[in-house]
Formats: sequence, C-alpha cells, structure tokens
Amino acid sequence: MSRVGSQPITVPSGVDVSISGVDITVKGSRGTLERTLPGGISASLDDTVLKIDRPDDSRESRALHGLSRTLVANMIVGVSEGFRKELQIQGVGYRATARGKNALDLALGFSHPVSIEAPEGIEFEVPQQTQIIVTGIDKQLVGQVAADIRKWRKPEPYKGKGIRYLGEHVARKAGKAAK
Repeated sequence: MSRVGSQPITVPSGVDVSISGVDITVKGSRGTLERTLPGGISASLDDTVLKIDRPDDSRESRALHGLSRTLVANMIVGVSEGFRKELQIQGVGYRATARGKNALDLALGFSHPVSIEAPEGIEFEVPQQTQIIVTGIDKQLVGQVAADIRKWRKPEPYKGKGIRYLGEHVARKAGKAAK
C-alpha cells in the first residue's frame, strides 16, 4: 500500500477545491491551478479533507497513487502560500538586473547580456545584483525556470563562478600543481 498516497490532504481555509470526474481545480488567494488525474486515480472531498484513491494494486496504480497525491498537495500549497527558489550569482562582473517583475538581464561573462522572460505565473525579484528569487504558484514551473536560469552558467569547480541555488554546495577541485 502506498504510504504517501493513502495520507489525507487537509484543505486550509481560503482554498476552494472542486472535483469533476478526473479533473481537480484548486482556487486560492494567489490563483487557480488545474490538473487531470492519470490512470484511474480518483479523488473525493469530505469537508476539509481530500482523499486520493486508486482502482487496484497494480504496479502502475501504486506509482501513480503517491504521485497524484503529492501533485494535488503541491497545488494546494501553491495557491495558498506559493513557492520560491533563490539563486546566487558568484563571479567577478556577474550580475542580474530586473526589468520589471517578468524579465531579467544577466551579465554572465558573455559578450552580450542574457535576457530572460518569465512564463505566465512566474515573477522575478532581484534584491541584490547577485541574488535572484523566482516565485510562483506552480512548483514544477518555478523549479524549471530556476533550472533554466542556472543552466546559462553552471558553477564551475575551480573558482566556483556561476549561478547556484541558495545553499548549494559546489565540490571544488585543486588547480594545476606548481613546480
């Protein structure tokens, strides 16, 4: 039995969950998210408790049971609290500049600035030139946008220059040994 999938999800006040067949819609103070449950997975709502059920004990159903429960729980957290990823920029001359809430210009040692446009539902904050905060209600989208920004200049192991997640450890290597 799936331990994750069998756990009930408590719906906080201010969040409205509506279920129509295999479609779940979650509305909250930050926005609305929709998802279609895969492969026979169903959901039921009793007052403030949402339960995800599976049709049988096949391997695929067990895998989708826990996945579906986690995705729906992330939707509820997203519309009530939101998600954020923080990135740090390290390197001489490397910096970020915000162009409103939906666009960034990055100076990463290339001959041109890198312009990044945020997809729908994602916002950028630049409290310092070396810090980027990606916020939104969809956990997958926030993580993907942060990964795409990091991909422009991954941290290199010799000097540690590049874009890294807040708190990320970069394994450092020794350079060439001098004679």
